Amino acid sequence: MDAAGFAAVGEELDAFAGQVFSSLLRSDQRATAGVYLRGLMLDGRRKSMQPMAARLGVDHQRLQQFITNSPWDVVPVRRTLARLAIQAIEPQAWVVDDTGQAKEGTESACVARQYSGTLGKIGNCQVAVSVHAVTDKASAPLDWRLFMPVSWDDRSASTEESAAEVRRRRRRCQIPDTQHHRPKWQLALEMIDDLLALGHRPPVVVADAGYGDTTAFRLALTERDLDYVLAIKGTTSAHPADAVPVTPARTPGRGRPPGPSYPDPPSNCKDLIMAAGRSARRKVTWRRGTRTGPTNRTAAMRSEFTALRIRPANRDIPRADDGTLPEQWLIAEWPAGAPEPTDYWLASLPADTPISTMVRLAKIRWRIEHDYRELKTGVGLDHFEGRSWTGWHHHATLVTAAHVFLTRLRMTNPKASGQA
Repeated sequence: MDAAGFAAVGEELDAFAGQVFSSLLRSDQRATAGVYLRGLMLDGRRKSMQPMAARLGVDHQRLQQFITNSPWDVVPVRRTLARLAIQAIEPQAWVVDDTGQAKEGTESACVARQYSGTLGKIGNCQVAVSVHAVTDKASAPLDWRLFMPVSWDDRSASTEESAAEVRRRRRRCQIPDTQHHRPKWQLALEMIDDLLALGHRPPVVVADAGYGDTTAFRLALTERDLDYVLAIKGTTSAHPADAVPVTPARTPGRGRPPGPSYPDPPSNCKDLIMAAGRSARRKVTWRRGTRTGPTNRTAAMRSEFTALRIRPANRDIPRADDGTLPEQWLIAEWPAGAPEPTDYWLASLPADTPISTMVRLAKIRWRIEHDYRELKTGVGLDHFEGRSWTGWHHHATLVTAAHVFLTRLRMTNPKASGQA
């Protein structure tokens, strides 16, 4: 956004900043938060502190102290941002995802050689988990967690010498003693629980196979009575919906009588879809894109899908008293001309849910890539050069504020919003 753009929305931006940063105790903190927010949205290639300070005409030490050392709490700020984002977007789903930022060296908080979908490989990076409010037309992050690799958890060190070195790195990066390694799905669940405690509730939770393949994550969502559409691998085991457990005849003698169980071993999801055959496929259009062509003048995003009722068969899934496993939807994309399905999802939606609804929700994750692109290249999520845990969370919170403001502005006054 250029200076003219700020002039056009100045009062609205001041009101937004006053609301979002009202929890900051000191007036100088609130003022600097507003300055930093403008710096993130102001035109310029780099959104690190020195370039922003030069464009804003302020001392970069002021920004440095506010982000790195000032003891303000991100939690109430993020709660306000989540409420404003949900009110503006009216989400059709909450999407869980994670993103990586390549980093040099090993001294920044939670940097390690680890897999990043952003990099498409194992690399030296930070990884953050996020939850987003999403529709096909708008989306915004609701909360963040910085993923801590095992190498940053002194409790997991093999020797006292290595544990002492980990503690040294943690102290230098201001990592609280309460923070330890947890799987990404647990970080996502913690954020969902925090949002639920505030009275927010997702229409449905959507995530990729990194989360969907984790049975514990699916069960935790079910325990919270949350519907989901989660990507899985085709190797996930399941029984057909019409499979029926049987109780073996009891043999004479002592011992616990056998309980009911399925007589046949489970198949995997790929085999179940292949067995249903090509005749079970349905052509579904899930949204309209922006690129038209001679064979697609309406820019329809479409493919062929199969939807079956199945019973996922992981051993950790609780069974009913009669031995039955819960019934769910299995959705598979099987494009015309492809020899086999390319993608799979499990959905806990009601049995009468139309396949078009399930496909649209399964595919709604595309908005998150749009978010990450805007957050990184537009408002500088990847441009933070500090090393501290506190600094990263402060910066990510201010970046989220910039993104939420621009998203709200784009929805109400597209001509004034400029480019994020």
